[in-house]
Amino acid sequence: MGKRKRRQKTEETGEGEAEKPILPQVYPVFSLGFTADPDSQKRHYRQRAHANPFSDHVLDYPTRPEDVDWAEHFPNHSANAKAPEFADIGCGFGGLLVALSPLFPESLMLGKKEPVFMTSLSPRLTDACTGLEIRVQVSQYVRDRIAALRTNSADGSFQNISVARANCMKFLPNYFAKHSLSSIFFLFPDPHFKLRKHKARIISPTLLAEYAYVLRPGGVVYTITDVEDLHLWMKGHLEAFPLFEAVEETTLRAEGNGAILDAVYSGTEEGKKVERNGGNKYLACFRRIHVARE
Repeated sequence: MGKRKRRQKTEETGEGEAEKPILPQVYPVFSLGFTADPDSQKRHYRQRAHANPFSDHVLDYPTRPEDVDWAEHFPNHSANAKAPEFADIGCGFGGLLVALSPLFPESLMLGKKEPVFMTSLSPRLTDACTGLEIRVQVSQYVRDRIAALRTNSADGSFQNISVARANCMKFLPNYFAKHSLSSIFFLFPDPHFKLRKHKARIISPTLLAEYAYVLRPGGVVYTITDVEDLHLWMKGHLEAFPLFEAVEETTLRAEGNGAILDAVYSGTEEGKKVERNGGNKYLACFRRIHVARE
């Protein structure tokens, strides 16, 4: 009865404990700990493991690739900012971006000798890499992680990587023009085990047409997973698509892509987790081929 009376008194007189205001979440941006131990900062970015790509997420996306302000993503290259040539689809916590960044430092833009990553069909090399992630908190984590790395870097590193929150199953051509990418990465994507969920897998015949559109001839699609069923699914669909042909890991390493493959295997947080658990990794790579029209 006592509790009920106190509650009634509060409702009638307006007295009692005031409601606590909802404060905005504060992220540990630019903290030294973020750079030294990024995993310890993940507790500030709570997020469900998966997001429904068919939902109507609140997203700001460009109408066309020309509307993307890449200078905002790569401020140090604002004078000659152009679209990145590497795209990590579903970049997660940004492990691959951070691993690839030292492979393409700013000196590449100053005319120093560059390693060969593509065949003669695609002579241009990568100087910028971007990740695309649909989950709000995860994309914010990657954004803050990159900002912290840039701030705490003594030599101005990590200026060639960025992240954008986007739904690639719907808006990928809104970001990248035809034949603008040289490499696309699908690393440990959501397996969507249930049969009725297979339509949400990131590799499908419909989506492969879009990947072939934004990937230039000679470009490479990298896929890796620890789920054998998903590996066979992705490999089978890519083999059946007429604009992609399988390329062996040994061939890619002989072409100078060994460091990229090493990052694909072990650069991501998910890849490191698979290694800790003693799991298997299934790699499949495909090259975008050029088909002459009759």
